[in-house]
Amino acid sequence: MKRVKRSKNQDERIVNDPFTNLANDMIIEILMKLRPRSIARLHFASKESSSIILDKKFIQWYMTRSLTQPRYLISLHRGGYMQMQLFQSLSQDHPYNHYMVSYEMEPDVLYEFTPPVRGLICGRDFTKMIVGNPSTGQFVSLPRVKTRRQDILSVFGYDPVNDVYKVLCMTVVLKRSHMSRNGNAVPWEDIVSEEHQVITLGAKEKWRMIECEYPHRHNSGCKGIYKDGFMYYLATYQKKRSLMSFDLSSEEFNVTKLPEDQMLQQYGELVNHAGKVTIAHQAYNRNVDLWVLEDANKEVWSKNFVVPPLSIDFFGRFRDLVFMGILGTGEMIFASRSSPPFFFVCFDPKSKKVREIAIHGMGGASRHNIQIFFDHVESCMVLPKVC
Repeated sequence: MKRVKRSKNQDERIVNDPFTNLANDMIIEILMKLRPRSIARLHFASKESSSIILDKKFIQWYMTRSLTQPRYLISLHRGGYMQMQLFQSLSQDHPYNHYMVSYEMEPDVLYEFTPPVRGLICGRDFTKMIVGNPSTGQFVSLPRVKTRRQDILSVFGYDPVNDVYKVLCMTVVLKRSHMSRNGNAVPWEDIVSEEHQVITLGAKEKWRMIECEYPHRHNSGCKGIYKDGFMYYLATYQKKRSLMSFDLSSEEFNVTKLPEDQMLQQYGELVNHAGKVTIAHQAYNRNVDLWVLEDANKEVWSKNFVVPPLSIDFFGRFRDLVFMGILGTGEMIFASRSSPPFFFVCFDPKSKKVREIAIHGMGGASRHNIQIFFDHVESCMVLPKVC
C-alpha cells in the first residue's frame, strides 16, 4: 500500500484519502491484514479508515483474531543520552516472525511493567505511571499516584462489563500510630495497606479512593495477574499469606485462604495455568510445585509438581534452569541462570517435548533491565490523548 502523507488541511486530507471510494467491508478487509502500527498511522491519514479504526466493533474483531496468535513480548530499557524503552514482539509459534517498537522516555525514569492485558501494558516508576500499546508504540501518561509512600503495588486489568481498562494501586501508610508507647516498631505483619486507588483509562480521568473491607498488606515484590475481569495478587491477611482478588466491575475485594503449607506461606508467584489461578514455586531440588485454585468459593486447591527438563549448552555443560512462567498451551518456560536473558527453554510436561527459543536484537541487555511476558496479543486500539 502506498504511504499517505498526513496533511494539516482537512479538505486536502479528504481529497488524498485512498479509502474514499472503497466500501466499508473492503476497508475492513484491508485493515485486518495490517500490523497495528500501520493501522495507527492510517488513523491520522484517512478520514474513512479513522472512523472504522476507532469503532469498538473493529477493535474487538482484531482482538478476536489476535487471541489465536499469542506472542512473546520483551521489554528492554536502554539507557544513555537518549533513553529508550524498546519492545520486541515474537510469535510463540514462529519466533522468527518478530518486530520491534520504541518509546522515548524521560531522563532518569525506569518503568517496571505489569503483564500485558488484551494488548495494552502498564508501567510505573514510583508515582509516575504510563499505559501504552507496545504494538503501535503509543503511550500516554496517567496522573501521578496520590501518595508519598514508597511501598506501592499496581495491577492492570480490563473490565469486560463496562469495556474499560483500569489500574488498581495500593500503598502502605506508615504512621506514628505504628510505633508502640515504648518506642518499639509494630511488627511488619500487623501493618496493612490503607490507600486503595483506582483509575479508569480514558480522557480526563482521575484517581479515586475506594474502600476495602479486608485489612491486608500486599506482598512486596510479588506481581499481580489479570484473569476474566478480576485482578489477583498475594497479600498478608490476618497474619497469613492469602490470595486477594479484585472485581474490576464492582470494584470489590475478596480473600481466599491458601493451603496450610509452610513453603507456600513464604514462596511462590502467581501464574495462569490452564485457565486457573496458580501459585508456582521452584524448590531447591529444581522441581516446580504448582498449587492450583480449583474452586475459589470453597477454597479448594490441588497440588502437583513438574520436573524441569535437562538442557545442555554449546560446551556440553548442563544448564541450571529457572522457572519463568506458563504459556496458554500448557508449556512451561525456563531460563538459564548463566545464559543471557534472551534465551529460554519451552517444555511440555505432557509430551516431554523441549524447544529452545533465542531472541535476537537485544545486544547489551542484562537481567536488570529486561522483562519477558507470555501470551501477549496484538491490539490496534488507539489510546486517548489525554488521561
